[in-house]
Amino acid sequence: MNSVTSNDDSRLVNKHPWQLVALAIVVFVASALCALASAWLVFELFTQKPASLAGAIFILVLALLAAGWLLFVGLSALKTKPWTRGAILTWQVLQLAVAIGSFQGLFARDDVGWLLLVPVVLAILLLFSKPVLDATKRA
Repeated sequence: MNSVTSNDDSRLVNKHPWQLVALAIVVFVASALCALASAWLVFELFTQKPASLAGAIFILVLALLAAGWLLFVGLSALKTKPWTRGAILTWQVLQLAVAIGSFQGLFARDDVGWLLLVPVVLAILLLFSKPVLDATKRA
């Protein structure tokens, strides 16, 4: 039997501003996509012959580390840890660089660029919103 009353439910819902929850969701989606990319890299590693096995394994490890780190950062953001703002901003800047690179060059892919750019803009807007800054500032 659940002993949580409706009054307790309202406090749980209002604990975090919706902007912080939305920001954490953006980070969780990035983590999930890094995990999917890692799975794809494992598949490619076993089905294709890489030009450099060491390089392929290194990129796979980086993708796995990024997925784990983003998951940790998203969970920590929901715990309103102040350091998460810097971690999230750093990831968004890195993702922005990849998005800009996707719009230009020999292998330019506008669709990939937009898929990377939209979450960056959304995350940065949420990151610097007053409710998120208030929720994650040091006491």
